[in-house]
Amino acid sequence: MSDRIAGMQTQRITSRVETSEPRFVPYPRPGADAPHVLMVVLDDIGFAQLGCFGSGIATPHIDRLAAEGLRYNRFHVTSVCSATRAALLTGRNHHAVGMGVTQEAALGFPGYTGRIPRSAATLARVLRDHGYNTLAVGKWHLAPKNEYSASGPFDRWPLGQGFERYYGFLGAETSQWAPELVRDNTHIDPPYTPEEGYHLTEDLVDQAIRMVQDQQQAESRKPFFLYVAPGAAHAPHQVTEEWVAPYAGQFDDGWEAWRQRAFDRQVAEGIIPADTVLPERPPWIPDWETLPADQRRLFARYMEVFAGFVTHTDHHLGRLFSYLEELGIAEDTIVMLMSDNGASAEGGTTGTLNEAAGWLGMAEDVSESIARIDEIGGPDAYNHYPYGWAWAGNAPLRLWKRYAWLGGVRTPLVVRWGDRLAGRGGVRPQFVHAVDLYATVLDAAGIVSPETVDGVTQQPVEGTSLLPSFAAADAEEHRRLQYFEMFGSRAIYHDGWMAVTDHVANQFDERAHLVGSHDHDTDRWSLFHLAEDFSESRDLADEQPGRVRRLEELWWAEAGRNQVLPLFEFPGSMAHMHPGEFPPPTVGRYAPGGGPVQESQLPSLMGGFELTASVVVPEGGAEGIITAVGDRHGGWATYLLDGRLVATVAMLDRTTRLAAPVPVPAGEHVLSVRYVPGREPRLELAVDGVDVASAPLPGLVFFPNLGSSGAGLLVGRDRGIAVGADYRPPFAFTGTLSRVELRSGRPGARPDAGAELRVALAGD
Repeated sequence: MSDRIAGMQTQRITSRVETSEPRFVPYPRPGADAPHVLMVVLDDIGFAQLGCFGSGIATPHIDRLAAEGLRYNRFHVTSVCSATRAALLTGRNHHAVGMGVTQEAALGFPGYTGRIPRSAATLARVLRDHGYNTLAVGKWHLAPKNEYSASGPFDRWPLGQGFERYYGFLGAETSQWAPELVRDNTHIDPPYTPEEGYHLTEDLVDQAIRMVQDQQQAESRKPFFLYVAPGAAHAPHQVTEEWVAPYAGQFDDGWEAWRQRAFDRQVAEGIIPADTVLPERPPWIPDWETLPADQRRLFARYMEVFAGFVTHTDHHLGRLFSYLEELGIAEDTIVMLMSDNGASAEGGTTGTLNEAAGWLGMAEDVSESIARIDEIGGPDAYNHYPYGWAWAGNAPLRLWKRYAWLGGVRTPLVVRWGDRLAGRGGVRPQFVHAVDLYATVLDAAGIVSPETVDGVTQQPVEGTSLLPSFAAADAEEHRRLQYFEMFGSRAIYHDGWMAVTDHVANQFDERAHLVGSHDHDTDRWSLFHLAEDFSESRDLADEQPGRVRRLEELWWAEAGRNQVLPLFEFPGSMAHMHPGEFPPPTVGRYAPGGGPVQESQLPSLMGGFELTASVVVPEGGAEGIITAVGDRHGGWATYLLDGRLVATVAMLDRTTRLAAPVPVPAGEHVLSVRYVPGREPRLELAVDGVDVASAPLPGLVFFPNLGSSGAGLLVGRDRGIAVGADYRPPFAFTGTLSRVELRSGRPGARPDAGAELRVALAGD
């Protein structure tokens, strides 16, 4: 007989079961009244782009959610995707958890690492540890881009951050027709093709419903946390024509008129105070009436597609809301629906058929867009609207995504929770921030934020519960102070006052249009009394310089406390980007089969490269993909077509196609594709070391869409949307493909190429 210590209690253990005392390991359980939680995070939806916030865009299912719940008209975010999601899921300010910018710009400074620390356990992790099932579908954007590959590391993927199930895409954006998908920790192909009617939003909602169905059928007594993050309405704005057609002609009178109508509805419906001032159109937004008629038609078409995309998203979210009702759990589910930042201006002045080209300032000529107007919204375009629509979509606010002005950091928030809410259908005026939703969910579930997780002391939680405002429309302000910073744009809120700088990051097309400082030392601070000025319409800085100084000092104090420094500068900050777990390889060797190799794991292509493939061509010839990366919006592919070696390079929708003059004969061969940089860069093809074709390749070999629009490197097949117009995926290779090698740097002789290869040092 012996006694064993179990915590502070003893347990009797003898040699026989009959005389021993059992003690079972308990399962964690939340409180008996803990609600299910559904959190919907929309992307790039402006303050005025939902029906229940004054939009003329049809969102009946979200509107019903608002009618049965509450709308918060002073909900605030960080002004970009990754940062808001980090604040939302950790309850801490974004710099404090290393998410000062987007994942694509992670830097070597504490506030900008792009890596949520273990000292900031996510809401999913805390809920899971207290007995919730945790499920996520859609956009993640909380893992550094160089960690997207099949080698991980996976601790910053959803399953490493507390979710038990995941289906979605890891990056900032993706094609709605042919996305890069992940299930749990595995890259997968979409379940069907664009030609078969695939669309990402529909697939995500299908997966969300299935996850809830499985969980509830297995254990309906256990609550779930479901995180739903559609790609919508981030670019590319893509949807079938049936959703666009109802909006034909609705935007023909332009963004000023649409903005005014949205504002009038907001006032009439009590969404904003009756005395709100609608700021005038700034000079960098074109006057609609001065635009040529063909441009007005093009710009209206961009917005028609966006509106159809939003309505389509609402329709499928409605299926999820209805499913909760079918299960009889809608009243026991706290639903929170929001946008991660204000409407996006990344389409530039005239919009673009390729969003990556737009934000690089390399958009196509407007005449080209007009000629391709019918492609907008479909698989052949990666479109984004002109920024006049972003300005209109944030009515009555001034600016847009990426800025600390209210148009970037103030977005819709809708909450529904059955009869737990007083005055359902009403508007709540409390100043709220994304960090508060973490605390609100834990409060509703009866869970105290843990002091330690896995032995790691947790950072203080910045968020404060909104439950008092659920019960009373006039509940006291719970947040008196909040700083903002993004890409150098700064603001501070304190007791009804907001100070904001005129800093404009010199990185996108806006630099030619926005009026403001590009130097932190010369930033001017504007001052607004938000308690009396909902839209930042009256700058009081010159009248109250003392208050401006005090608020600026308060901003610096908050910046120090939240590891905001050093301030982001472009392009200087780019030199401090995180290199990842390993530097890019100089040589990659690949074989057919398996999933895509992410571009961050590929050798660099910009300084030149050579691809060699060892193949066996059967009698009668062969065709099909040797390698394919990305798609027609940004990517390159090597393949045999009609027996001839072909290379197609698509850079920002500008395609170069190079083909050998004769078929590759039967037998063993080494096929090569070379990019030779220099003053006159060239693309070259070779068979067994003998050059067979050559052509100029203008511009840098740079594919900003990779990992967004199409798959990483695939060997022996393609998927989704093709790189070239002369084949259709999967276009599997019909010969024998044994090995592919990709080497970065200027091409030269390779011992495994089978022959001497000519080195073209163009420009030297």
